[in-house]
Amino acid sequence: MTSTAPTSPAPTAPAPTAPASTSLAPTAARLWQRWRGLTAAALVLVLGGLLYAGLRGDTRYPPLDPRSAAHDGARAITRLLERQGVAVDTAPGAGRALDDGRPTTVLLTGAETLTRRQLQELGRTVHTGGGRIVLLAPGPAELAVLAPGTRIAGPGGNDDDAPMVPSASAAPGCALPEARRAGTAELGGLLYNPAARAQGCYPRLGMPALVWSPEGAGDTVVLGSGRFLTNDRLDDDGNAALALGLLGAHQRLVWYLPDYDHSGASDGDQSLLSLLPAGWRWGLLQATVAALLAALWRARRLGPVVAENLPVVVRAAETTEGRARLYRRARARGRAADVLRAAARSRLGATLGLPTRPEPDPAALAAAVTARLPGDRTPAEVHALLYGAAPADDAALLRLADDLDTLERQVRQP
Repeated sequence: MTSTAPTSPAPTAPAPTAPASTSLAPTAARLWQRWRGLTAAALVLVLGGLLYAGLRGDTRYPPLDPRSAAHDGARAITRLLERQGVAVDTAPGAGRALDDGRPTTVLLTGAETLTRRQLQELGRTVHTGGGRIVLLAPGPAELAVLAPGTRIAGPGGNDDDAPMVPSASAAPGCALPEARRAGTAELGGLLYNPAARAQGCYPRLGMPALVWSPEGAGDTVVLGSGRFLTNDRLDDDGNAALALGLLGAHQRLVWYLPDYDHSGASDGDQSLLSLLPAGWRWGLLQATVAALLAALWRARRLGPVVAENLPVVVRAAETTEGRARLYRRARARGRAADVLRAAARSRLGATLGLPTRPEPDPAALAAAVTARLPGDRTPAEVHALLYGAAPADDAALLRLADDLDTLERQVRQP
């Protein structure tokens, strides 16, 4: 009579738990904690700027703007001209309504924004009708069109090298009626070498700051600076008398306002390099040459690809042993057990012909392994061995490795 030992209930497999997140990607909360200080500072700056702009509420005009009442504006001389019966017209382009045949005075405060063709058309229209063109600190290109023969008193007539003389009181020193009536006035800025038929007035350092030259039926007045026209300086010396004489010569004054958004550069007469000063162009050329030489110097050191042998060959056993020591130092028994069990499940599934991508089915794998084992082992015991809990200590980890090795040998036996 044989007695059977009581069987213990089959252990149940622990429920799979979701792995803890090990992602290093920053979350929204971390990003907010990192950038909230800078975001708050940026918002304070933006709100402060908007509040400051709203409280000021005034319109900023460029210097010598006839609408500006600031110290560098020209509203005062505009009002004086209107009281004398001069119609002041502000033109944002090359002038408007100049073809009606009436003599007109045109004041150009930014002649450099006009193309050569626009300057020629403006000069022909104004001078043919007996009008006057007043230029404020013109450059060589504007002088060549509207005041031929007059040059800037600088090295080579280049306004980049010409010195700017501070404005100061000066005597007329010429027979121009407007200058003689005004007497001393505050002139300065650029100085000029007048043409043979022109008159130079208000000399500074031996060169005139005002040049008057007849052009056709009209004339052209070149001023080195327009500071005497500003609201702040109009009541000094004879500045007001000189301004009224030069700008009020006719019953109409067109005060040209530079339109930088639609300047002459868009007409194709000027290039991007022409807008750079001469020194910048030479510096850009030197930097380009230096970059090309550096590229050629570095290119000479490049050669064919050289194949090199690896200096060290690491055996697979050493790599495995090193990884095991890292697991032991970190006491990662659970991680090591998972690696051993995953490898064993993959090999057993391939041996038994079960699908191994991504993992064999736990129940099918346990049943198939149990059918190949000798003795009375149950699927629950096999499941606990392949999917059980992490070992508690190093000895348990070693026993697990031995049990898995024994299980694989038994399954592979015929």
